[in-house]
Order: sequence, then structure tokens, then C-alpha cells
Amino acid sequence: MSAVTEFRNFWQRRMRIPVGGHALVLDIGSGDKPHWRADVLLDWMPGREDGAQRSGHESARISRPLFHGDAGDMPFSDGAFDYVVCSHLLEHVRDPAAVIGEMMRVATAGYIEVPEAASAKIVDFPTHLWWVRLIDGVLDFEPKTTRDFDPEIAAYLARSGLEHDVERVLNGRFEHRVVSLRWSGTIPFHVRGPVDAGMVAQAAAASVSHDDKTALIATALTGAAAAVDHRRHHRPITFNQIVKPELQLEPDEPLTATIYRIG
Repeated sequence: MSAVTEFRNFWQRRMRIPVGGHALVLDIGSGDKPHWRADVLLDWMPGREDGAQRSGHESARISRPLFHGDAGDMPFSDGAFDYVVCSHLLEHVRDPAAVIGEMMRVATAGYIEVPEAASAKIVDFPTHLWWVRLIDGVLDFEPKTTRDFDPEIAAYLARSGLEHDVERVLNGRFEHRVVSLRWSGTIPFHVRGPVDAGMVAQAAAASVSHDDKTALIATALTGAAAAVDHRRHHRPITFNQIVKPELQLEPDEPLTATIYRIG
């Protein structure tokens, strides 16, 4: 696949969202590749110490106001946003149902992207907790019970040195490696059961390389788009404009590109 085709596919799938210039957009789990159109970011693990959760840079990028908070219990008021982006987060969290419920509470529409189970079963990211499928329009979450779908095949790929080659081939058709869901109003989903505590501990202890080509392309594209994006709002977004009533502060202040830690 040519670089032009790869860029075009990424733009159509991940970056093009149906919102007007004055819509408020939230990016959940923004990490090191915040969506170019996002006005506000939310991330539970912004520091370098949690770099294993990201495939690009170790630290989160704080290019816009970033709230340090739990996606399953967001600090934002009901309907605070017009659109929410949640890309490659749900497969990492212990309770995807809670995160999905919060997305529907704080926004009226959005975009979800997760790894597709069949592709992930060939080569998966070490901190993923779920096999995810889109079945008849419903996001289906099956808890993983082992790090790899077939440990024997995974061990072979590792000792033969073929793991990165196989992953590179898969990433050449990255649009087939993911489930993309654009939603409005409600998100149809099914979670088959809790993930095992041992899997959570294993994911927390994982380490990853931060030189993945696809991740670096995504970082470059989102950074470039954000750099040329003009300000869309006639007035700044203020803290009290988006947080829950019980979290509001006086005096109300415009948000800036820094980390907001609440509670």
C-alpha cells in the first residue's frame, strides 16, 4: 500500500468527523495522538510511567486542556459535548460498559475505534484486555483469558523474529485491523463478562516498543492537522461550561493547554 493511500485511509477512518465549526469535541484516552479536532482531552494515564499503554510516544500530548480522569466516571456535565472520539481505549479498560455509558451521557454522538478480534488474534498489543467484534451492528466484548490467542504460535513468531514482519503486513491494510463505529444517540454493545484480574495484572506489567510505523504516521498526521486548524470558537471554553455542577469553581476561568486534576 502506498503512503498516499495509507494517509487517505487514516484520514477517512479516524480524522474526518461530522461536526460543525462551533461544535464541542471531546477525545477520551487521547494519549500521545489527540484528535486534531478535539477541544478537550481526557486521559487517565498521561505520564511516561504509563507509556506501555501507548504505541507511539511514551507521554501524553498536552496540546489542549487535558482532564486527568477516569473514562468510566467523567468529570463532565450531562450533554457537555456535541461529539466524542474514543479511539483504541475500550480494549484497555476493565469496564468498557461504564465508559460507553459515560460517552452516551456527556455527548450526543461520536466515533469509536477498537482492534478487530480476528486480526488481533494473529498479533495483538500486550496491554489489550478484550477481543472486540462488531456483530450485527453491536459492539461485542469478549474478555481475553491469555495474552495471546494461541501461545504456541506467538512463541514461534517471537523466537523466529517474524512477529514484527507479520505485524507490518497486517498494518499494511490497517483499516481491516479495526472496528470503526460512528454512533448517534445510543451505542449498541454487549460485554460478555468481567476480565480476569490476572489479565489486568499482566497488562499492567507489559512493556512495548515506541517506534511502530503506523503509530508514528498517526502522530504526525494528527499533529499536522492540529497545527493548521484555526480556532473555531468566538469565545473560549470555560471550566464551569463543561464540568459537573458539583465540581464548578468560582471564579470561572477559560481552559488552557494544561492538565486539570480533579478530586
